[in-house]
Amino acid sequence: MSGTSLDGVDGVLADFSESKCKVAHYQSASLAPELRAELLALNTPGTNELHRAALAGNALAGVYAEVVHALLAQGSLSASAVRAIGAHGQTVRHQPQAFDGTGYTLQLNSPALLAERTGITVVADFRSRDVAAGGQGAPLVPAFHQQVFAQPGQPSCVLNIGGMTNLSVLGADGTVLGFDCGPGNVLMDLWCQRHTGKTFDQDGAWAATGQVLQPLLHALYAEAFFALPPPKSTGRDLFHARWLEEKLACAPGALPQDVQATLTELTAQACAECVKSYGGGSQRLAVCGGGARNATLMRRLQVLLPAVEVTSTDALGLPAQQVEAAAFAWLARQALAGLPGNLPNATGARGARVLGAIYPA
Repeated sequence: MSGTSLDGVDGVLADFSESKCKVAHYQSASLAPELRAELLALNTPGTNELHRAALAGNALAGVYAEVVHALLAQGSLSASAVRAIGAHGQTVRHQPQAFDGTGYTLQLNSPALLAERTGITVVADFRSRDVAAGGQGAPLVPAFHQQVFAQPGQPSCVLNIGGMTNLSVLGADGTVLGFDCGPGNVLMDLWCQRHTGKTFDQDGAWAATGQVLQPLLHALYAEAFFALPPPKSTGRDLFHARWLEEKLACAPGALPQDVQATLTELTAQACAECVKSYGGGSQRLAVCGGGARNATLMRRLQVLLPAVEVTSTDALGLPAQQVEAAAFAWLARQALAGLPGNLPNATGARGARVLGAIYPA
C-alpha cells in the first residue's frame, strides 16, 4: 500500500489460514524524492501526463517488488508460497460520479510488471468496478475492519488517518457504515514541508507549539464536503495546496506554527464530529494509519470525544501502520475467491461486487 500521504510503501505478509488476518511479517520502503515529487505533480494537470504517468507506474511497481522480495527474505519463503499480491497503486485522481455521471478514480500502477518482477499473481485496480456500479470506489477498508476489529454486541469505530481520513462504524448488530471524513495528514504534511523542510510533523510536536486560529478553522471547516451525508469520499482533487492558500486569505500574517495547529485541529474536529454524528454510541475509537503516530492529534481526538476510548489499533493486535496493507491483502483474497470486496452502504454502489483485476504469475 502507498497512500495519499506519499510517505512510502507498506507491505505485509498476511496469513488467512485462521479466522482472522494474522500479519506474519512487515516491511516498508520510502519513495525516492524524485518519484514522490512526480506522483504529487501528477495529481494536477500537466504536460505529457500519459507518458509521465506510465513511467511513474513502472517505478512504483519497482518499489512494490522490492518490498515483496524483502518480505519473502524475511519469511524465508519462495514466491510460490504466496497466493497473491494485493497492489492498490497510487491514487492521483479521484472523481467518482463526476462529469458523465460515472466519473473515475485513477491509481497509477503496473501490476503486469509487478507480476513479472516477483513471479507472484497480482490483484490490482480494486476501485474501478465499484465506481462502474455507481459507487464512489471508496472507502474499501470498512469490510476488512469488520472482519478483524468487530466485537459482537458492542458498537465501535475504526478511524484510518492517512492522507485522507475514513471512518468505519461497526454496529453491535453486525451492520457497517463507512465514509471519508476529510483531510488527514495531507494538509499538515504540505504545510510542514513548506516551512520546516520535513516531510511530516513528527508526533505533532510542531503543531503543539502553535495556537489554533479560530477564523481560519471556521473558513476551512466551511468547505461543503464536511456537511455532506455519507456515502462520500474525497482526495487531493479537493484538499490541495491551492485550496489551502485560498482559505489562508482570512489569516494574513499568521505564524506558520499556528497554521499547523489549526490544520491539526481541522482533522481532529472533522473526525470527532463524524464519530458523534454516526458512531452509533460507540465507546471505542481505534485509530490506524500514519496519523495514529501523531500524539498531538490523538490527544485532541480524546479531548473532543471524552466518552470514547481513543486508542491505536496496536492495542487490538494489528499495528496502525500495517492495517491498510493488510486490508488490500484481504481484498486480493476476496477477488481470488470470487467474493465481494465492497460494502454498498459505504461506497454507494448499486450492490456488492467482486473487486480487482487479476494478473496471473
